[in-house]
Amino acid sequence: MSVGGDLIYAIGDIHGSYTPLRELLARISEDCAERARSRRPVLIFLGDYVDRGPASHKVLEALVWLRRRPDFEVHLLKGNHEQALLAFLEAPEAGEPWLRYGGAQTLAAYGVPAPGKEADPEAYVRARDELLDAMPASHLRLLQTLELMATAGDYVFVHAGVRPDRPLAAQKEDDLLWIRQTFLEAPGPFEKVVVHGHTWIDARPQMLEHRIGIDTGAYATGVLTALRLDDEGRAVLQAGAAADALPA
Repeated sequence: MSVGGDLIYAIGDIHGSYTPLRELLARISEDCAERARSRRPVLIFLGDYVDRGPASHKVLEALVWLRRRPDFEVHLLKGNHEQALLAFLEAPEAGEPWLRYGGAQTLAAYGVPAPGKEADPEAYVRARDELLDAMPASHLRLLQTLELMATAGDYVFVHAGVRPDRPLAAQKEDDLLWIRQTFLEAPGPFEKVVVHGHTWIDARPQMLEHRIGIDTGAYATGVLTALRLDDEGRAVLQAGAAADALPA
């Protein structure tokens, strides 16, 4: 498998897990120092930066900082949780499901109390307005400019997966952000090897011939995973309190 001579690091779902993110970026930096050999490394984040974990605001600030650095080429993909957050900003009255699936933690990270279970629609509008007041413009701009897909050589990078019966050029946003079993149970091969997040089993990545899943449930397991790809092969880098205890 080829990535056209690039040195690529794909990073799985972060979900507000800022400390593992810092540790993983440090490991990637050390790895780059040994392997870059004048190449500009490519970082591809697979989405789901916010919700569930305690520090979504710090994660977004780190991504803003990374995207400004000239020594990396950075691609930030959209996850279904970013889509849900943007939907809350657009129509907060319908935001109760987002709060239940991790949005309450994102509000808390920005110092905004979440509406209670029996809250009226006005409470959700107030929470949206308080979030917009607390959120730096750079965070909002980042959320509004996320990519849906990245490709490199024989690989494609998406958040959730792809619809097996459609070419990559005809994939729909909803599938790229939300698909599960139809993609996960497909035997492949696909048009390219799919590197994805969205669905995790435990703290180990899913390394298959036709797809590589690198969501390792950082918010629950404490382990954040990156996949290094170059024309010499693949390697997994992990960070977090439990990462060193995993078998090789």
